[in-house]
Amino acid sequence: MTDTEHKAPLILVDGSSYLYRAYHALPPLTNKAGQPTGAIKGVLSMLRSLRQAYPDSLTVVVFDAKGKTFRDDLYPEYKAHRPPMPDDLRSQIEPLHQAIRALGYPLLAISGVEADDVIGTLATQAWQLQQPTVISTGDKDMAQLVNEHVTLVNTMTDSTMDIEGVKEKFGVAPDRIIDYLALMGDKVDNVPGVPSVGPKTAVKWLSEFGSLEQIVAQADSIKGKVGEKLREFADQLPLSKQLVTIRCDVELPQPLTELVMLEPEVELLKSMYAELEFRGWLKELEQGKAIALPESAVDSPVTAMPSFPVEVQYHTVLDEATLDNWLTRLAAAEVFAFDTETTSLNYMEAELVGLSFAITPGEAAYVPLAHDYLGAPDQLDRHTVLARLKPLLEDASKAKVGQHLKYDMSVLDRYGIALRGIVDDTMLASYVLNSTATRHNMDELASFYLEYKTTSFEDIAGKGVKQLTFNQIEMEKASPYACEDADITLRLHQVLQSKLAGVPTLKTLLTELELPLAPILSAIERTGALVDEKRLHQQSEQLAKRLQELEREAHDMAGEPFNLGSTKQLGEILYGRMNLPVLKKTPKGQPSTAEEVLVELALDYPLPKLILEHRSLSKLKSTYTDKLPEMINPRTGRVHTSYHQAVTATGRLSSSDPNLQNIPIRSEEGRRIRQAFIAPQGYKLMAADYSQIELRIMAHLSDDAGLLAAFAHGDDIHKATAAEVFGVGLEQVSADQRRSAKAINFGLIYGMSAFGLAKQLGIGRNDAQLYIDRYFARYPGVKDYMNRTRSEAAERGYVETLFGRRLYLPEIKSSNAMRRQGAERTAINAPMQGTAADIIKRAMLQVNAWLQSSGLDARIIMQVHDELVLEVREEQVDAVKAGLQQAMSAAAELKVPLLVEVGVGDNWDEAH
Repeated sequence: MTDTEHKAPLILVDGSSYLYRAYHALPPLTNKAGQPTGAIKGVLSMLRSLRQAYPDSLTVVVFDAKGKTFRDDLYPEYKAHRPPMPDDLRSQIEPLHQAIRALGYPLLAISGVEADDVIGTLATQAWQLQQPTVISTGDKDMAQLVNEHVTLVNTMTDSTMDIEGVKEKFGVAPDRIIDYLALMGDKVDNVPGVPSVGPKTAVKWLSEFGSLEQIVAQADSIKGKVGEKLREFADQLPLSKQLVTIRCDVELPQPLTELVMLEPEVELLKSMYAELEFRGWLKELEQGKAIALPESAVDSPVTAMPSFPVEVQYHTVLDEATLDNWLTRLAAAEVFAFDTETTSLNYMEAELVGLSFAITPGEAAYVPLAHDYLGAPDQLDRHTVLARLKPLLEDASKAKVGQHLKYDMSVLDRYGIALRGIVDDTMLASYVLNSTATRHNMDELASFYLEYKTTSFEDIAGKGVKQLTFNQIEMEKASPYACEDADITLRLHQVLQSKLAGVPTLKTLLTELELPLAPILSAIERTGALVDEKRLHQQSEQLAKRLQELEREAHDMAGEPFNLGSTKQLGEILYGRMNLPVLKKTPKGQPSTAEEVLVELALDYPLPKLILEHRSLSKLKSTYTDKLPEMINPRTGRVHTSYHQAVTATGRLSSSDPNLQNIPIRSEEGRRIRQAFIAPQGYKLMAADYSQIELRIMAHLSDDAGLLAAFAHGDDIHKATAAEVFGVGLEQVSADQRRSAKAINFGLIYGMSAFGLAKQLGIGRNDAQLYIDRYFARYPGVKDYMNRTRSEAAERGYVETLFGRRLYLPEIKSSNAMRRQGAERTAINAPMQGTAADIIKRAMLQVNAWLQSSGLDARIIMQVHDELVLEVREEQVDAVKAGLQQAMSAAAELKVPLLVEVGVGDNWDEAH
C-alpha cells in the first residue's frame, strides 16, 4: 500500500454474516427458472452501498470455507445445534462468489478457520501498518477487534461502533469482550460458558474483578446460586475463551499489501445479471455504468435512477424579500414538493408551525411561522404568509407533490386553505408500486429507494414524555429537518415516477384512484361521526356488570379464584387443575391458551367458552365503550377516525383511533356499540353495503357458468350452492345445508382446506373433502381459475386485481411448503379482496362527485369494509337512497350485477 492509499480506510466485509442476514431478512426472490436470488441480491446491494460510502477504499470480502475448523477439533459439540444450511441458500453461494469476483473484489475463504479469523488477521496486519480499517459485519464477536484504528459498521442497521460504542453497547471495553463472551457462552454456537450468567452479571464481574482469570481466582467470594454455577463450571471457561477468541495469525495466501481491486468483468456480469434477472443492474451495465446506485427489489421495468447532488442548500425564510423570491420561484416551477410542520400528529388538533418547499433536488426552504421557544428568532406573521400562499396552494394548475398529503390537507383546511393540484403523493406512489416491499413512511422510503438515512423526529425532538413539539425545537435543528422533508419527498417523487412510468396500469391506479380519494377521505375524517356519550357510558356499566358475573362463574367452574387475564394462571387451571387436553404448545413448551385453542376446547368444555366471552366483552369495553367517549373532539362533539390508504397489502382501507373495522356486527354487544353512532337532529343515517361482493368477483374472474347464472337470476347463492353440492332442489335446501354451503363458498375464497372445513362444520374430514369435490365438479370454472392463478403467480411473482393493482408474492416459489402454500392461498384470494377494495374506493369517488353535483344535503361519514355510511337530511332520504344505489352499482362493470343494499335509521345499527 502507498501513503495515498492509507487515507482511505481498508474495508473488510464479513460475507458469511451478511449472507445469512440477507437470506433471513429479505424476501425469498427467485428468477423465472425458480433459482433463488434473494441472498445474492442482498449481499451485492450491501457491497454497492459500501462502495458508495468508501469509493476509494480497498474492499476485501471474506467468507467461511467449507469443512470443519480448528474449533471443531477443540470442541466437537461446537455449533452442533445449528441447523444445516437451507438448500435454497446453499445454491446461492457459488453464483454470489462468482459475482463478487467479477465485480473486482478480492475474495478470501480459508480452510480450517472461520471468516472471523481471516478478518482478524487482516485487521491486525492493517493495524501494524497504522491503516484505518472498517469491518462490515453484523457479528457481535467482532467487537473484540475494535481499537483506535478499527471500527465496525453494520450496513443493514446503518450503525457504526468504535471503542466508545463498544463500551456503550456491551458495558465493557473491546479488550474485555473475549472474557465477556466466554462467561456468557453462546447457545447458537454451543459455546459452554457459565449457566445463568447474562450480560449484566458478566459486566458486573468484569468491572469488579477486571478479567476472566481474576473472576475464577476469586470465585469463592461470589455469593448465591450464580456463584455456585461459576464454581461448578469454572473448569470449562478456558475452553470457552478459546472458542470465542478470534485468531489474528492465520496463514494467508498473500499478505494484505498484495491485495488489490480489479477492473469489473463487465460481460460476465451482464450474463450473470441477465440470468439472475437483476434488470436494473443489467441496464446500468448496458449504459456503461459498472458501479451505480442500487436498484429496488421491485420486479417491474426499471428506468435509470435520477442522480442527486451530494451537497445540499437548505434555507430559512425569515424576511419578506426571501419569501418573495421563493414565491416567485414556486409559481414558475413545473412542480414543487412541500410539507407542513405542526404541533401534533392528530389532524384535528395540529397547529401549523411552518412549511417547507423544494423545487430542485438538494435545495429547499423552510418558512417558520410559530416557533415560540425562549430566544426564537423573529418570524414572519403566519396569517400574512398563509394569505400569500393560499392562491398558489389552491391553484389546481400548479403541480404539487408531498408525502402523506391527506394529513397536510386537513391541517391547511383549518386555516381556510383547500389544497389542490396534487400530482403525486410519494406514500401512495410507493404503495401502488409495491404494497409489500417496504413500509411507506418517508424514512423507510428514503432508505429503501434512495439508500439515504433521514434525520428522524426523535433525533431533534427527543423521546417519551420529554419529547418537544415542533414549535419548541430550535431553528438550527428544525429548519434543516423541515427542508430535508421537502427535499427527500421531491427526490422520491422522481424515483418513484420513473418506476411507475414502466407500468401504466399502476400509474393509472395512482392518478385516477388513490390520489383523488385522498381529499375525500380527508373530508370524511374531518366530518367525523356523532356518538351518544351517555349511551356508551351505560353500555360500559352493563359490560362491567356482565364481566363480573362471568368472572364469578369462571371461579366457580375452576373451584378457586384466578385472574382471567393471566395466561399463566389460566393455563394452570385448564391443564393443571381441570386436565383439559393440550391441543397446542407455545414456543417455550407451555400449553397454549391462545384464542384458536380456546375456540376448539369450547366445543366440548364450558370454561374455555366462558373465557372467550369474557375476553370478547373485555375488549369491547376497553376499546370502544370506555374509549370512544374520551375520543370525542370538544370542538366538534364527534369522533374522528384516521383512514389509512397505505397499510393493507390488498388495497383495503384501514382505520385507527378509533378502529371502525373491528366493531363486531354478529354479536349483540357489537351491535349495541353501533347503536351509539347516531344521526344528528333532522338527519338519518344511511348505510349502503355491497352484497356478497367477493363471491360476485369470483364469478366474474372464474367465468364459471354456474355461478354466473345463479347471480344473473338473483338466486340466493348459498342456497344455490347447497342445491348443487347436496343434489337437492332449491326449495328442499335445509338451513344446515345452506350454512354448510356458505362455509364452502367463503372458505374456498380464503383457501380453506378439507381439514379446515371439517373443523368449521363439525364433520369428518372425508365428508368435507366430498363437499369440496362436489363443489368443484358443479363449478369447474372456479377450479380452473384457482389453478390458473397459482400458475400465473408462480411465473410472474405477483397477482393483479381487475383494475391492475398488484400484490407481490415473494414466497410463491419458496422451498418451504407451508410458506409456498400460504402464498398460493393469498394468490387466489388477493385478486378478489383487492378488486373489492378498488370497487369501494371507486364507489366513494362516484358517490362524492354525485353528491357535490346534486345539491342534496348528505355526506359520507364512514367507510367500513364494503359499506358506506352517510348522514342524510330526513326529507331527502328517498332521493339519496336511489342515487346512492345507482352510483355504487356503477362503480364497476362485472359479468354479474353489483347488488347494493341500503338501510336507513336513527343509528348505525338500525341503518345496517
